[in-house]
Amino acid sequence: MTYKVPYIFDKIKNKRAIVSVPGSKSITARALILAALASGQSVLVNAQISDDTRTMLDCLGRLGIECNVYGTTIKVEGCSGKIPVGSATLNVNSSGTAARFLTALLAFSDGEYVLNSSAQMKQRPMLPLIQSLIAAGANISSEGGTFPLIIRGTSSPVCPIKIDITQSSQFLSALLMAGVCAKDGITIDVCGAHGMGYVDMTLNMMWSFGVNVEEEGNEYSVCGELAAKRYDIEPDVSSACYFYAANKILGTDISVRGITPHSMQGDIAFIRLLKNFDGGKVDMSAFSDQALTLAAIAPYLSKPTEICGVAHIRKQECDRINAMAVNLSAMGVNCVQTEDGIIIYPSLPKPAKIDTFGDHRVAMAFAVTGLRCEGTEIETAEVCSKTFGEYFATLNNLCHDLTV
Repeated sequence: MTYKVPYIFDKIKNKRAIVSVPGSKSITARALILAALASGQSVLVNAQISDDTRTMLDCLGRLGIECNVYGTTIKVEGCSGKIPVGSATLNVNSSGTAARFLTALLAFSDGEYVLNSSAQMKQRPMLPLIQSLIAAGANISSEGGTFPLIIRGTSSPVCPIKIDITQSSQFLSALLMAGVCAKDGITIDVCGAHGMGYVDMTLNMMWSFGVNVEEEGNEYSVCGELAAKRYDIEPDVSSACYFYAANKILGTDISVRGITPHSMQGDIAFIRLLKNFDGGKVDMSAFSDQALTLAAIAPYLSKPTEICGVAHIRKQECDRINAMAVNLSAMGVNCVQTEDGIIIYPSLPKPAKIDTFGDHRVAMAFAVTGLRCEGTEIETAEVCSKTFGEYFATLNNLCHDLTV
């Protein structure tokens, strides 16, 4: 599907509008794992129902964990930390959260499991997590440190478990949540540097479900049982950011329902950044999902923008730094890739067909650019179904509200 972005820059008649976005992908994924491992029935409210969520639900179902979906509410029958099915074959598709979280979970469970993935997921980092789990006593066979994986788990892992999170903080979040499956708990020794906002999210959510993780320096100790509960999921800040970025280049006052400055989602830092940012150098390591969004509006800023600290996004759904450069160059924007980011110079973008590289964030980010660049088209726009299937419908309705 090709999406023709509405050009509205000089057609705006109403500056104020409000939109809704799905529940947080990151919180939904964590809530599903925690609810699955808890004792009793949990009710997750305002869950994100997307390709990634469906993948997680399918995997949990194959593990014998009953999950029932009612609109955006999910009821989960927890297994009290013991996976009901001792043997299963799962497919995590292109979901990084499902890939990392389920690998750790099964490595601390007594059973034998096969995990498959999409070709795209096979290109994303997994080896540090696999190596840590093997050192802890799990038997994991893999093809060069990626999928497919054959996991024979252990509920008595050898501790401390050492993990390098340089490539992804999800490795640590995975170990923290899976730790409740270990008979005697676990300790984790962390090295490497990465934005810790999503780890803090994991710790906050584990506390909400009844397990308090002890921290001392770079060491974490997990022990205890999760308790079922009703959990209300915040709106997805990552999805909201596209609309706040549009404000920056359109002069509008678009707001997103339910977004507050106190969100525990790391991407809230991007919304704060936008308030006074008009170019300059910015380390986005702590909110790297929004590097594409900033790149998409950077040509319209008055000073050059240098995005740094995001070398790891070359190994996400696509090489995102290269995707920025390719699409900006196609629009006639002067930009230069660096080792860990990109420099973008003020320009007047020209219409182009945007290559999404199969990445939902490329599609959503460059749609914002097109609001001020007549003739922009997003190819394979359906990739947004990974996290926000209604994104373009929401954008169309917003443009109508702003221009009527």
